[in-house]
Amino acid sequence: MVVSCWRPSAVDDGPSRGGEASGRVDGLLWYKDFGQHAWGEFSMAAIQANSVIEDQSQLESGPLCTTKAGPLGTFVGVYDGHGGPEASRYVNENLFCNLKRIAAEHRCMSENVIKKAYLATEESFLSVVKKQWQSKPQIASAGTCCLVGIICNGLLYTANVGDSRVVLGKLERATKEVMAIQLSAEHNASIESVREELKSLHPHDSKIVVLRQRVWRVKGLIQVSRSIGDAYLKNAEFNREPLPLKYRLPEPFLKPILIPEPEVSVIKLQPEDQFLIFASDGLWEHLSNQEAVDIVNDYPRKGVARKLIEAALEEAAKKREVRYADLRKIERGVRRHFHDDITVVVVFLNQSLLKNGSSPRNSHFSLKPNF
Repeated sequence: MVVSCWRPSAVDDGPSRGGEASGRVDGLLWYKDFGQHAWGEFSMAAIQANSVIEDQSQLESGPLCTTKAGPLGTFVGVYDGHGGPEASRYVNENLFCNLKRIAAEHRCMSENVIKKAYLATEESFLSVVKKQWQSKPQIASAGTCCLVGIICNGLLYTANVGDSRVVLGKLERATKEVMAIQLSAEHNASIESVREELKSLHPHDSKIVVLRQRVWRVKGLIQVSRSIGDAYLKNAEFNREPLPLKYRLPEPFLKPILIPEPEVSVIKLQPEDQFLIFASDGLWEHLSNQEAVDIVNDYPRKGVARKLIEAALEEAAKKREVRYADLRKIERGVRRHFHDDITVVVVFLNQSLLKNGSSPRNSHFSLKPNF
């Protein structure tokens, strides 16, 4: 049975309720400066660098399953695509629907429910690849990182495949400082523990990770070790013609090289927990965890996601020795030589709402950037 995702309009940026409910577009920038979710407020922004944007994202507030009696909460998804936009777009349209369906079947939210939602989304996307790859072989090389956060019943569930990241801003009562705590594990071959994991999973493959131009890559092709999609590295059926030669491996493989299973963690939210920053790696290439937390803590909430992107672009401009004003004039496609697509979602936590288990009346909505 097919269950459609429920999608009322989002809350507005400000007092006026014009066409801003779904955010605004300014050139290559999309932003939603301010809104309310089930357990507080949020700010959201994304900027395009690629010729076709490969980042996708969503914020869902309200029911977390398809039954009326199911849990309420906030769902955040950041999907950083690669090899094309097909996988990230597919996840953006299907993962939350799968989560709601599976949560209804299990009558709860849990680590197991989240993992099943990821794997169901992977399985259905690979079936799309199988149908289309003879006429559209590039789809076999499309994949996406997938970072999810779910706030429900005073708990924060974090799930991740790939190298997007969620960072918690936590108040240290003794010093009154807000400290950055990274909550998600990343799956990038540049990390030694990831390379060791790959070697242990593929003990007979001496080239499972290859250092090329000072960058570690899985099979010399891709940096991430976990993803949704990337069918050409999961099923040898897709690693042959008509797949473009640059993606094809010279030797066959008998087991998937990349895996779709997320690492999931669960924490109980505490009164000291102030906010969460969900972002694709385009942000973290230019800002440290603490730098990002300091910006969110020091600036007004309204528009702070845009502020984080601006800070990252300023750093990108410095690295390439160009002026920030000149960087902003560079068109999509060419812009990718300076920075990646960047998506940022800042979720503020209202501790009184979390403690009481109540949420604002107008907090049921779905929001996705619309470029």
